[in-house]
Amino acid sequence: MTTITDVDPDCCPLCGQENGCGMRAGSKTCWCFSERLLPGILERVPSEARHVACLCKSCATGRTDLQDVALRIEKLLAGRR
Repeated sequence: MTTITDVDPDCCPLCGQENGCGMRAGSKTCWCFSERLLPGILERVPSEARHVACLCKSCATGRTDLQDVALRIEKLLAGRR
């Protein structure tokens, strides 16, 4: 069972990748302030992660950044070497 203390506020609670939260980085704004989120996406966030960790841009908007995909593949392959 996951608890609030187990949730990493720097990682997306849906995919586990870095969420890039501007507020967490000390800014007064975040990328999500100007993005349209997927309908119903916030309801998919586990209750223990709500108000603790932000979604990443890919999960929140449904758009995949190709550079982000390349980095994820690189990390997966590095773990297999």
